[in-house]
Amino acid sequence: MLFSIKKEEWLGNTKNDLFGGLVTAVALIPEVIGFAIIAGVNPIAALFASVTTAIVTSITGGRPAMTSAAAGSMALVMVVLIKNHGLEYMIAATILTGLLQLLFGYIGIHKLMKFISKPVMMGFVNALAVLIFISQVQQLGHVNKMTLVIVGATIAMMYLIPRVSRVIPPALIIIVVMTLVALLPQLGLQKVGDLGDMTGAIGLLQLPAIPFTFETLLIILPTAIALSLVGIMESLLTLPLIDNMTKSTGDSRREVKSQGLANVVTGFFGGQAGCAMIGQAVINVKSGGRQRLSTFIAGVTLLLLIVFLKDVMVQIPTAALIGIMMVVALETFNWDSLRSIKRIPVADTVVMAVTVAIVVYTHNLAIGILIGVVLSMIIFIAKLATLTIERTDNVITVRGVLFFASAQSLVNYFEKTPLTANLILDVSGLSIRDASAHEALATVINRYQAAGLPLTVRDLSAEKSTYLG
Repeated sequence: MLFSIKKEEWLGNTKNDLFGGLVTAVALIPEVIGFAIIAGVNPIAALFASVTTAIVTSITGGRPAMTSAAAGSMALVMVVLIKNHGLEYMIAATILTGLLQLLFGYIGIHKLMKFISKPVMMGFVNALAVLIFISQVQQLGHVNKMTLVIVGATIAMMYLIPRVSRVIPPALIIIVVMTLVALLPQLGLQKVGDLGDMTGAIGLLQLPAIPFTFETLLIILPTAIALSLVGIMESLLTLPLIDNMTKSTGDSRREVKSQGLANVVTGFFGGQAGCAMIGQAVINVKSGGRQRLSTFIAGVTLLLLIVFLKDVMVQIPTAALIGIMMVVALETFNWDSLRSIKRIPVADTVVMAVTVAIVVYTHNLAIGILIGVVLSMIIFIAKLATLTIERTDNVITVRGVLFFASAQSLVNYFEKTPLTANLILDVSGLSIRDASAHEALATVINRYQAAGLPLTVRDLSAEKSTYLG
């Protein structure tokens, strides 16, 4: 069932979900606007796309409290398409992205997540934390001293307020207080309204104004495939993080379908594709959000802000939001991954470090994760390819997994071993896995047979014997 009507998934944490949703709605604004400008999308249109995405995923998603919106990672994928063909093609690509994600959800693409190792997962989390922090620092390039004071005060308040009271999330208190402070014109603080043109209108339900031809499909298909995979990947990697924070379990398959449905709906309203946003998901949970109500409130609040309270929204100082997101980045980073470096294998540390480096350097989640997964597989294969070969008198015992990566090492060992009679080859601890393994073992046996020397193969099971013909 895609739509959730279970009472326990909506109620029972109402006050905290309300606060979490309010904070999350405001936390979405600067990132959504910033990447909308980079992609060439009207900020209001991007914010409304976040509204539809947040509301649809709150109702249909597989992970309550996980915030989805018009994410920056998705916006970056769209830049070339928008530049070359315009916004209408972007809208069509968003709809196609949703349809592909629905298809992927039904065929069970979420099962591929099992191939993503723990070091890659940690690398993903740490890389996004680093990117969130860097993106906040970059906004401080040309600011006045008062802006830096507000950022510093915000960071301090994020840690100090919970020591005094946890009734109201510190981020919500900070946003209200700093917005009042920002009303003093002499401070010269940058506000949300200064980020871009905030005069756009929300989208209406309609089809994209493009020719419905095969040529159009060829134009939007590559972008739609990239968007669908990036969106699924980021959402399914964020999901276990929220699972861990809330001590509960989400439904990966349902989340993929939900992301697809959200993008279809968003596309028909003229918006851009979205996915889970790790920073905002973390701040929602940190602010008390646990149920579907929290992300639903976030979507509704954002809608109210852009439709009825735009004059209030544009007065929020970006310095306060920067400080809040810096703290979120620091708390998102898996510090245990650094403390455990001395305890875990060097190979795992390398995989994690490479994943972080690639994602941060390219700003491309898909490339970083793909390289991390490939590197993990290479390391695993290298470990698996190590055979243990021991000789005691006339008995040679081989243990391990014999397959394409280890087959040649077996052959090389016997080529270097002088031919002797009455040799016993013990393969009881050997697992034969492919044709290369069959060929290697047959080569060893045939070498002795050609020399007319008996070679006894011990514990060659029926299953293993089938590989020898």
